[in-house]
Amino acid sequence: MLEDHTTAVSSPPQWPTEWPTAYPQGYAVVDVETTGLARDDRIISAAVYRLDARGEVEDHWYTLVNPERDPGPVWIHGLTSEVLEGAPLFRDVAEEFAGRLDGRVLVAHNAVFDWQMIAREYARAEREAPVRQRLCTIALSKELGLPLPNHKLESLAAHFGVVQQRAHHALDDARVLAEAFRPSLRAAAAGNVRLPLHECRPLTEWADRPAPRIGQQPGGQSGYGGYGGYRPTSWRPSRKRPACPYPNPGRYEDGKRLKQGMRIAFSGDTSIERELLEDRATEAGLHVATSLSRLTSLLVTNDPDSSTSKVLKARQFGTPVVDEAAFGQLLRDVEPAAGD
Repeated sequence: MLEDHTTAVSSPPQWPTEWPTAYPQGYAVVDVETTGLARDDRIISAAVYRLDARGEVEDHWYTLVNPERDPGPVWIHGLTSEVLEGAPLFRDVAEEFAGRLDGRVLVAHNAVFDWQMIAREYARAEREAPVRQRLCTIALSKELGLPLPNHKLESLAAHFGVVQQRAHHALDDARVLAEAFRPSLRAAAAGNVRLPLHECRPLTEWADRPAPRIGQQPGGQSGYGGYGGYRPTSWRPSRKRPACPYPNPGRYEDGKRLKQGMRIAFSGDTSIERELLEDRATEAGLHVATSLSRLTSLLVTNDPDSSTSKVLKARQFGTPVVDEAAFGQLLRDVEPAAGD
């Protein structure tokens, strides 16, 4: 059972008389601390709380990880180079970490961030994380209509009376999330709410950039504080691409070729790292768009049934949708722009 770190708030949801049979049989509540927010940043600590089908804790695990580089915003996570120097490398803990994830739904607060950091670490270690689905507690709180002032973990914790002891410490963040997830799961089951589960695709192709030197972060800044080259609302670094030299020829038509100048948007996990796919699209003469509008020619997603903003807009606008594999085939034979 969880240690009692709760305070009296409103009564928790009652256990449902019948548990939804479609719900997962186990969860791994995960938190990772990292050197930063970009794709070339590294995990420096990780924690997992394993929960059973009804959200009860089975056990927990925590490890430091030597990132072999600058630890980033020490003033946030408190992990200095000296503390991390003797820690195991990720490849040394990969098997034990995998054992804690195996057969379970990965649960995290802003789960896409934690999953992508984990997926990259396993790709570097030339292994594959045994995760097939993830659940974001931000998305679940929206599904439940919780009256939260914002989507911070501290707000979700306060709603359920969970007391945070060490913010930005992976083990305590995972504990807090596990304590908040249990009543959330109970409320979802009582209302027979569909859990916002998303497929996790391990990386099969990626590209690493050289790690920054000790004390130096991308963009001339150090860590999260000023974000350097990062956007505050996203874990992906800002990346400027040259303007597409070709006019937009319109929407993609099923069964035909892509044409240079078409606007392409991406959504969700891809087995080839997103930046590589975007680079290949740009090299083929396509316009890579960061958002979706009525002018978008094609949306590439492996999860067309998801509720991401791009997928929802694609449905609204009638934008054609293909998966990653089909897009890879289309990239092999892109029609030149008119007049070329």
